[in-house]
Amino acid sequence: MMRSVFNCMLCAVIMLLLAACGREPPEQRLRESFAAMQKNVEEGKPGGFMEGVSEDFVGNEGLDRAGMERLLRGQLLLNAKVGVQTGPLRVEMGEGGTATVRFTVLLTGGNQGLLPERGQMQEVVTGWREQDGEWQVYSADWAPVGGEG
Repeated sequence: MMRSVFNCMLCAVIMLLLAACGREPPEQRLRESFAAMQKNVEEGKPGGFMEGVSEDFVGNEGLDRAGMERLLRGQLLLNAKVGVQTGPLRVEMGEGGTATVRFTVLLTGGNQGLLPERGQMQEVVTGWREQDGEWQVYSADWAPVGGEG
């Protein structure tokens, strides 16, 4: 009887360990990648942000990955403090490890004052794909809220 109880407990522990080791759902991993990229911008770490941008990235007006990195580094040089406040993410999972994420974002910048000196609200649509188990953004279109894209 004792051996039988021990075997049941052992099976339960193994099942819990297997459940704990399971991968998170794709949408949750995508949201975590998004949050990490946002945190890297706010902490002034462009390299960390760019890890989430695919090599074949395309943005507004043909902006490529190198252009995105220059744009980000320029904004971080101009603003000692950068703020990124996103509205709710609307995630649409696609086929074959792809997704579309839509959101609004308030970007603020300044030089360490209590209040930001600059700010702009944008509507953003991004395309994502999973590569080697990691989500990367491969496209982005943005326009001022209420403006023409």
